[in-house]
Amino acid sequence: METKGKILIVDDNEDVLFALNLLLEPHVEKVKVTTQPSRIEHFMTTFEPDVILLDMNFSRDAISGQEGFDCLEQILSIDSEAVVIFMTAYSDTEKAVRAIKAGATDFIPKPWEKEKLFVTLSSAIKLRQSRREIKNLQAQVEVLSRQDKEVPMMIGESKVMQEVFKTIRKLSETDANILILGENGTGKDLVARSLRFFSPRQQAPFITIDLGSVPETLFESELFGYEKGAFTDARKAKAGRMEVASGGTLFLDEIGNLSLAMQSKLLTAIEKRRISRLGSTKSQPIDVRLICATNSDIRQMVEEGNFRQDLLYRINTIEIRIPPLRERGNDIILLADHFLQKYAHKYKKEILGLTREAKQKLMKYEWPGNVRELQHAMERAVILSQNAWMRPNDFMLTPVVEKNDAVKEILNLEELEAHAVKRAMKLCAGNISSASELLGITRYQLYRKIEKLGL
Repeated sequence: METKGKILIVDDNEDVLFALNLLLEPHVEKVKVTTQPSRIEHFMTTFEPDVILLDMNFSRDAISGQEGFDCLEQILSIDSEAVVIFMTAYSDTEKAVRAIKAGATDFIPKPWEKEKLFVTLSSAIKLRQSRREIKNLQAQVEVLSRQDKEVPMMIGESKVMQEVFKTIRKLSETDANILILGENGTGKDLVARSLRFFSPRQQAPFITIDLGSVPETLFESELFGYEKGAFTDARKAKAGRMEVASGGTLFLDEIGNLSLAMQSKLLTAIEKRRISRLGSTKSQPIDVRLICATNSDIRQMVEEGNFRQDLLYRINTIEIRIPPLRERGNDIILLADHFLQKYAHKYKKEILGLTREAKQKLMKYEWPGNVRELQHAMERAVILSQNAWMRPNDFMLTPVVEKNDAVKEILNLEELEAHAVKRAMKLCAGNISSASELLGITRYQLYRKIEKLGL
């Protein structure tokens, strides 16, 4: 037998069980036998056989085959994809054909021919494996079909974010490759999903690979797939992410982590629009829209020889820069309110909102971890807070000390004041009322300071 699998044999004749077990054990993965049909459910849940060899007649009578039909019904009620092969005398062939119509896969006459038995079992095991693969693929398709049925929620009213939204809308009718740049935690994944949602490939798969978490040794097999026997653990063929994404969108996150060798292979696939699985001599066409993202200075990497310039040209037909949270002004409060509502609902907390002082604290913080850090900060604050309104001491934020001449700036009051005013005006996008509130002074005082400092 070429294909190994687990076999369950159910027959009331112990001599038959002994003979079949002796014959099959060297050729299959494992064999279990029982004389009791009542034990079938136990073996199906604990042993999980690929094929069940089932006798048609047991103790009730020797000719009707009704017990066999009852067992078949029980088996299919437990697992509708079960592969059942009846064992029957030659005189019961008519009953066996009727059993196939009832859901059995095949039948083997008694006494059996060794070669025919092996061929029948081998085909049955392959059928079971195919059914499992189809079931897995159906599950994947179901997951993919549920992806992004709703518009990905992107929150922001700042000018810089409005530019990002405008760019996404402009790209809604194109298939261009996109490169998303931004610090960790800025929401590059969300932008990628939005690009996919507002695209001609909305209904097609959206497949992601986080290149920061995939070892280099596994990247090629993950991206291109492999054939059975391509390496030690390749017991069966597997489609790669690029193949699965064909017709849809492939999102390569943190592409700056890709080695030069893998960059070369990715470039070849993009240019030729064809891939070859590991261990295969045949290539196949692919049709993917590529979206890449990185937090690295990709152009500096090109200058240093760590990233291929020709690959950069291929992946950044359009480039989108996601601004850090510290440059988004009042978006900080909008996002904080959003996360507050989300986690208050999740943890069943009655929290009305943020106090003015809490908002000031959030606005003054640099947010080195960007939106992701804000989200975690809000969740932690909601969990720990016992107040109806969120206060400054509800937020445990670590101040970030600037590396360049921090001491000098602190000692120079005029420079410190100018820095604070500039920062507030930038955060509030030039809005005098919001900036004065953030600084804790009146609009008139802010006007005087702007005039005095020549800003």
